[in-house]
Amino acid sequence: MSAPSREYGTNEENKDEEANRLLSFQSSLSPTPSPLSDAENDEEVAYESGDKILIGDFDSTDAVDYSATPPFSWKKLWLFTGPGFLMSIAFLDPGNLEGDLQSGAIAGYSLLWLLMWATAIGLFIQLLSARVGVATGLHLAELCREEYPYWAGLLLWFMAELALIGADIQEVIGSAIAINILSHGRLPLWAGVLITAADCFVFLFLENYGVRKLEAVFAVLISSMALSFAWMFADMKPSGKELVIGLLVPKLSSRTIRQAVGVVGCVIMPHNVFLHSALVQSRKIDPNKKGQVQEALNYYSIECSAALLVSFMINLFATTVFAKGFYGTKQADSIGLVNAGQFLQEKYGGGLFPILYIWGIGLLAAGQSSTITGTYAGQFIMGGFLNLRLKKWLRALITRSCAIVPTIIVALVFNRSEGSLDVLNEWLNVLQSIQIPFALIPLLTMVSKERVMGVFKIGSTLERVAWMVAALVMVINGYLMLEFFFSEVNGLLFGFAVCFGTAVYVAFILYLVSHGGGLPITWFNLIFSRRYAYTGN
Repeated sequence: MSAPSREYGTNEENKDEEANRLLSFQSSLSPTPSPLSDAENDEEVAYESGDKILIGDFDSTDAVDYSATPPFSWKKLWLFTGPGFLMSIAFLDPGNLEGDLQSGAIAGYSLLWLLMWATAIGLFIQLLSARVGVATGLHLAELCREEYPYWAGLLLWFMAELALIGADIQEVIGSAIAINILSHGRLPLWAGVLITAADCFVFLFLENYGVRKLEAVFAVLISSMALSFAWMFADMKPSGKELVIGLLVPKLSSRTIRQAVGVVGCVIMPHNVFLHSALVQSRKIDPNKKGQVQEALNYYSIECSAALLVSFMINLFATTVFAKGFYGTKQADSIGLVNAGQFLQEKYGGGLFPILYIWGIGLLAAGQSSTITGTYAGQFIMGGFLNLRLKKWLRALITRSCAIVPTIIVALVFNRSEGSLDVLNEWLNVLQSIQIPFALIPLLTMVSKERVMGVFKIGSTLERVAWMVAALVMVINGYLMLEFFFSEVNGLLFGFAVCFGTAVYVAFILYLVSHGGGLPITWFNLIFSRRYAYTGN
């Protein structure tokens, strides 16, 4: 009888220890009010209390049952509308548009089904990101700083910054190409990069007028994209029958496998996972009140779904335009972001408004909006991981410089030919693919832990689905990386460096997986422990 009693005592001690950890973590999520000013607070926050948007009766002093979810309200849905549309910009950046046009030109309508399901996967991941931000009151970068050892947090921050810089280079160069088109070629690529760099100051100017003003500007930019690509879609009149078949009938061939991987790879942006968990905190929600949290999650789910439906339609328009115009032509294999507008003009020039400029306006809106959200994401990532207490303008300037300086260098080096920019884009896509596990694994680790999420922890079934989706995305992007390295890596020394880097990369991923408490490794351990318990071993 002594052994069971010792085991029982150990279990009780473990429960007490876990309870203490839970209380400690919850206290970090909901710090007690301090008389200190915001500038004197020790912790970096996504939004100061005064900057957050009030939601109806959330701040009412009347007796309210905060454990119950209030009934649906269109007014509240409108107040919650904004963060999802800012997040959706990453689904519409110039890198995605290049993936769309290449998919349409090479694969025709056959990959539209994959675009639809890839957007659905992206929606699922972004809903998890929003869930983390609302339920904890902290965004993902802050949670990573709390959860992981210092060295692992620094490495995660470095990877997130690399992903952000890679995305920003694509976005800034996309804007620069659009400026070159709209200026009749008078402004070279490097000048367009400098003009785009100024969006940092535009962003700061808009941010001073409040979150809703900033969201309104993004609504205008998204509307400009939607109008531009819808105009081209209506002007070219793609086949409705082929479009429907492409959406409903899955097709994949060896010739289109690379475009298929690109379609999926462009949807999941590492920095966007961090960004969305912070954007949802722009509304004033008390994470300790279950009814408020659940209501916010409900409204954010509707808003996020609507935003990604709009982004899917824009991507659909872009893909079908190039499928109608260039599928099966000799230009199909050579079309890219740089020459796409010229090809469109040569094939569909004239009309009430030249299609080259319609394309340029849509591309400019995509590039400008995505670079501003990149600046926003950079602030949250750097501030969250490093707990920096800097003025907004200084933090934005630092994060903007991290991307603009290498972008200017890249623009000068790769502005020799269209082919060199296409090669650059392939390298940047690989860089983005490499970083995806370092956003998805921490996200699924946090959202699966009761110690972090409390009652809003996802269930075991949804957890397994989430990990299967994440594994699918990582495998697809891994295929892209392997194919790229096999085609580009030459020389023994470079090959050895790639192998060594791959070994370190895989080791860090395994560390992140094993560090989580509700991860697949735990499932395997549980299965084996039950098996040995039944056999008596």
